[in-house]
Amino acid sequence: MSKDYEHNKIKSKADYPEIMTVNQVAEYFQISEMTTYKLVQDGSIPAFKIGRHWRVKRDDLDEFIERLKRGERI
Repeated sequence: MSKDYEHNKIKSKADYPEIMTVNQVAEYFQISEMTTYKLVQDGSIPAFKIGRHWRVKRDDLDEFIERLKRGERI
């Protein structure tokens, strides 16, 4: 397999760490990093800072998805 294929391959939930960076969250949701930062900064996605870096718990993302599925607005 080529490196490009490996890089673009969609990962399973188990491939992501329990605590994720904004970049990983963007990849997980298949949205831009800028959109992810906006959702984190406005509190739509629960997150916390370590120093200057945002981190998100994978379980919180699952709850965020469930809220969206129930029709809650972000």
